Amino acid sequence: MKRIPPSEMLEKKIKEIMEETEAESLTSELIRLGARKLIQEALEVEVAEKLGRERYQRSGGESPGWRNGYKQRRIDCAEGRIEIDLPQVRGTEEPFRLELWEALKRRTDVLERLVIEMYAGGLSTRDIEDALCEISQDGKALLSRSSSSRLTEVLWEEYEEFQGRDLSGFDIVYLFSDAVYESLRAQAGLKEGILVSWAILSCGAKVLLSMTLGNKESYEDWLSHYRDMVSRGLKPPLTVTTDGAPGLTKAAETMWPKAERIRCWVHKMRNVLDKVPDDVRPVLKPWLEAVRDAPSYEAGKMMAQAVIEKFSRDYPSAMKSFSEDLEASLAHLKLPSVHRKHIRTTNLVERSFLEERRRAKVIPRFRSEKECLKLVFAVLWRASERWQRVRFTDIERKHLDKYIQMKRVEEEQCKRAENADLVGSA
Repeated sequence: MKRIPPSEMLEKKIKEIMEETEAESLTSELIRLGARKLIQEALEVEVAEKLGRERYQRSGGESPGWRNGYKQRRIDCAEGRIEIDLPQVRGTEEPFRLELWEALKRRTDVLERLVIEMYAGGLSTRDIEDALCEISQDGKALLSRSSSSRLTEVLWEEYEEFQGRDLSGFDIVYLFSDAVYESLRAQAGLKEGILVSWAILSCGAKVLLSMTLGNKESYEDWLSHYRDMVSRGLKPPLTVTTDGAPGLTKAAETMWPKAERIRCWVHKMRNVLDKVPDDVRPVLKPWLEAVRDAPSYEAGKMMAQAVIEKFSRDYPSAMKSFSEDLEASLAHLKLPSVHRKHIRTTNLVERSFLEERRRAKVIPRFRSEKECLKLVFAVLWRASERWQRVRFTDIERKHLDKYIQMKRVEEEQCKRAENADLVGSA
């Protein structure tokens, strides 16, 4: 009977923990198991390289040595003590040593370094090779570039699993969508759009939901992105926060016509301020912020009208931009005040995009869509694990219940008005 390698057993254990634990929570145990799995895989790859064959593959007499089980060893890292099943090899001409393990014993911070390089910079096999050269005794790479490339395929497997996971267990309240663009070598001068959605749940946790390709960020691309999430069990959100991209806003309204659409204020303010002279921006910005931070929806409407009246004569283009989609720009003011700063912008993922772009400078143009998706997924997933929760007390829940009831009343009024029009036209 073939023995299951430790890396596969770890993968099974990770899945069991993810099934038993709330999907949106990140535990220290899961981090340690992920790091352990990565190191275990790297050790097994090094054994295969030194022996010149995979597990249970016959040697053919070309190279001496055979696998002889495992010995349990320990290594300390920031997440605590990690147990490693160290591969044992017998029958070699010289005592068998795993260079990666020797390096890890000398410097425990290598574990964090390796994990970061594999996940955030995993697409650059040169980065990984250089990092492993630095920690080797003789300056030679502990793993070849081809072996590093094999290990980075874990990212793609994790991305595919992420994209196929069941979303029905997430109690979505606030949904957010945005896009990032990256250049591909195969399409010189063109950029690949990666569509991203995340959410705030009723428990206050923030969770990354989906990442898909969307060449032009068109209505069709976004609608397909949303339909994929719904097909995996995503429940209708209360609100959807987006920028002003026409295809995105139309897709959101098509998919969830009853959801409140919120216009991102970071994009809104940027668009408006770009249309006035530099010396006017410090004057106009506080007026815009006052509208954004108004105490209520009604107060926001009054303050917005005051801004338009004050600045329209001198800066008509800026005020036209400000007036566009104004209802969606004020929609966050209908919701609990403690939630407003979190739901009025898509900036949460934009900050992660900045980190992704910093890493992407290593590879100015990705060789394929797969490489592009792997890096963006690696960075955004790591970032999402650090997202802080939003407060959801009884006060906020009562406010939301009141808001939902108000929306139902509005819907009933609209239906009665439509029926009255039909009767009148008949």
